[in-house]
Amino acid sequence: MKKLFAFLFAGLFMFGAEANAAVNAAKAEQFIKDVTKQGIEELVNSDISESEKRARFTKLFNQDLDLDFIGKFVLGRYWRTATQKQRDEFIDVYRKLNVQTWSERFNDFKGKHFEFLGTENSKSPDQVFVNSQVPMQEGKPASVKWRVKETDGNMHIVDIIIENVSLAQTSRSEYTSYIQKSPNGIDGLIADLKAKLK
Repeated sequence: MKKLFAFLFAGLFMFGAEANAAVNAAKAEQFIKDVTKQGIEELVNSDISESEKRARFTKLFNQDLDLDFIGKFVLGRYWRTATQKQRDEFIDVYRKLNVQTWSERFNDFKGKHFEFLGTENSKSPDQVFVNSQVPMQEGKPASVKWRVKETDGNMHIVDIIIENVSLAQTSRSEYTSYIQKSPNGIDGLIADLKAKLK
């Protein structure tokens, strides 16, 4: 009887998880469609100055990306040993650097439009991948995959994967390696990122 109850409970749990994943996937895909249409496509294709574009990208990133979540992930185990001051300084410079980097990178998509290819489940129940591509003038379309996290009903992007290159994973590998080699540890990394901003 206990085994039967456990089996039925597991079945109900799995069904509920799949239902939640389906809801999350639908909401996540619409969220990314809105972000790309109203934010990236209109912003990249607009005839505005670079300073205005940077300001709008800052607003877009602060609103739609969970850079606090991403920042914790990319520091890995060093987040736990960092002081609050180091955490605050890192998140601040990491946020600014991402705005600068991605506002320039998305210029490659000027005149282009995103096509959506459905979603994929993530190992994390509160996250889902939204698949898209951007047709290019030459060669095959550029692949852009978005990892979306839902928190209290709100959607946020926690990773962008362009042509199989992950923003979060690449930063984590680069930053943890830098901290290991730097005599100044996390402070050395923060100083290096501030220098790149200049």
